[in-house]
Amino acid sequence: MSEPIIVQTSPYPVDVSAGKKYFWCTCGRSQRQPFCDGSHEGTDFLPHTYTASETKTAYFCGCKHSKAAPLCDGSHNGLSQG
Repeated sequence: MSEPIIVQTSPYPVDVSAGKKYFWCTCGRSQRQPFCDGSHEGTDFLPHTYTASETKTAYFCGCKHSKAAPLCDGSHNGLSQG
């Protein structure tokens, strides 16, 4: 499987609504970061579905390497962008 593109080395804060589904980009190619726009077509990647359990600010991973995907777990601290 291919490596995702590191879009940024910090999370995306997003106000999410309880019960709403969000489709997080796993490949790093989307122009609608941190969400999927279909740019993964022709790759091994698929979007990750996230359903908000509560209304809050969620921090979506920007480096695409989080072990707690789609949310940030600090993995970006050990990566270099590019």
